Amino acid sequence: MDIEKGRPVDDGKPPPQLPRPSLSEADGPGFPPPYRTIGAAPIVVTAMMGAADQRHFDALRTAHFPPERNYLPAHITLFRQLPPSCLDELGRLFCRIAADTPPPAAVLREVYSLGQGVAFRIESPELLAIRARIADHFAGMLTAQDRGVPRLHITVQNKVAAAKARALLAALASEFRPRQLAITGLAAHRYRGGPWDPAFTRSFRASRR
Repeated sequence: MDIEKGRPVDDGKPPPQLPRPSLSEADGPGFPPPYRTIGAAPIVVTAMMGAADQRHFDALRTAHFPPERNYLPAHITLFRQLPPSCLDELGRLFCRIAADTPPPAAVLREVYSLGQGVAFRIESPELLAIRARIADHFAGMLTAQDRGVPRLHITVQNKVAAAKARALLAALASEFRPRQLAITGLAAHRYRGGPWDPAFTRSFRASRR
């Protein structure tokens, strides 16, 4: 068989065991988990930013992310890999949260290094409380990574030379001042190995007392 045409050569040896990166952006797009082989797609949950903040961070990604890797808008990841079977129940939970929860207060606290990239750290106990509510609802279905408390952040550069990342960090840090960040809702996406496939969004509608 011709391997150059995409057909493997049968040499009688078992295939090599390749490492399986996670679904995190820092590790690249990742290999699909076993249930993806039957057409299912894991669910990524993110927090939605206000329109002005979204435009700002999208522009930073466009300017500083490697073009071949910049196929996602700027985002705040809350869960990296919920099972596909959760999607309908997640939609119902989103509706309840959106109805009884005001937009959480959030602050851009610092610019920090990813080694080969740069991110902005977000401080928001209220957003983490919303995340904890979702985590508690799906407690028995979370991966080890999603059982932990995330370091909320927005990545604006990744997978570049360390020197290039240090230069951007210095430039952004020199003019950075902590400020409020608008968080407007929750979004669910299907992960299929490239750009995320939007599933649904819900905006926070409750008023602060």
